[in-house]
Amino acid sequence: MNLPKIHSITKKICVALLGSFLLIFLLFHACANLCVLRHDDGAWYSAFCHFMGTNWIVKCFEVVLIGSILLHILLTLWLWFTNRIARGSERYHQPSKTKTHTGSKLMIWTGILILVLLIVHFCDFYFVKLGFVKGQYMVKVEELQDNRDVAQLAQACNQYQCTPEDFIATNEQQLEQFKDQLEPAQIEEFNQQMAKFREIAPIVNMINDPTKVAENHKYFKNLSKEERDAINATFGKGTAEPDFYSMAREKFHNPIMVIIYLIFFVVVWFHLRHAFASAFQTLGLNNYKYNRAIEMIAQIYAWTVCLIFAAVAILVFLGF
Repeated sequence: MNLPKIHSITKKICVALLGSFLLIFLLFHACANLCVLRHDDGAWYSAFCHFMGTNWIVKCFEVVLIGSILLHILLTLWLWFTNRIARGSERYHQPSKTKTHTGSKLMIWTGILILVLLIVHFCDFYFVKLGFVKGQYMVKVEELQDNRDVAQLAQACNQYQCTPEDFIATNEQQLEQFKDQLEPAQIEEFNQQMAKFREIAPIVNMINDPTKVAENHKYFKNLSKEERDAINATFGKGTAEPDFYSMAREKFHNPIMVIIYLIFFVVVWFHLRHAFASAFQTLGLNNYKYNRAIEMIAQIYAWTVCLIFAAVAILVFLGF
């Protein structure tokens, strides 16, 4: 199959534009990760993740972002592949003496490594949000307080000092005793109410479990699969959200994961270091008068982004 005829310079400009967009997002992502360092039991970070996961504008942006990543990768590989074909098996008889950044020579390989590790990162976080991968979950306290059935069952259990299961069983036994005295419509209404109570019983058990309440009293955390499914069935899919704060801090307490994470951002540094300046060159924005300034800004950007990401991992591992 023949590839579409697109000029190499067109592909390079698209790669540069997409890369520039991703550079902006990466800095934003790094700054957002600093919320993990706050000792508020994830209040800020969870609020940020909730906004990012529910706002429709952000959801549209998410599609654009993923599309940009995939298109950036596709075009880069296409450029590399067509350049290899064009060059064939011919090589220079003498080594080139041009000054080429090491980052430029390694771009395709650092890019491939970033792609592999990005897939792992998506499995840890983004795919958890989509439900493809199991993670830790939480729900806002206020989400559960306004439901009439939950409030009614919780109040009854507190009044009679029993579990939801015991309360349901006791009421069903009483129904059997007085069944002959009730109308069929009353029996049907009772059975429907008990079925609803049975569905929300895991939620009430969770509410009555003090270990489930976060320190900031804004979330119920560490939900079991049964609790998460009961909440989503009662309040709608997505009510029980991934607890990215706890997942991130737990991951960064693992020394092996921290080492892998730091190696990853060494690779990212090499990629960013060249990508920033390369975008200016491809878009024709460089000039001998301020090329040095562009190089300095590229250095500052690459170090800033990578150090922020690395600092979060290291400080969490050290117990901060």
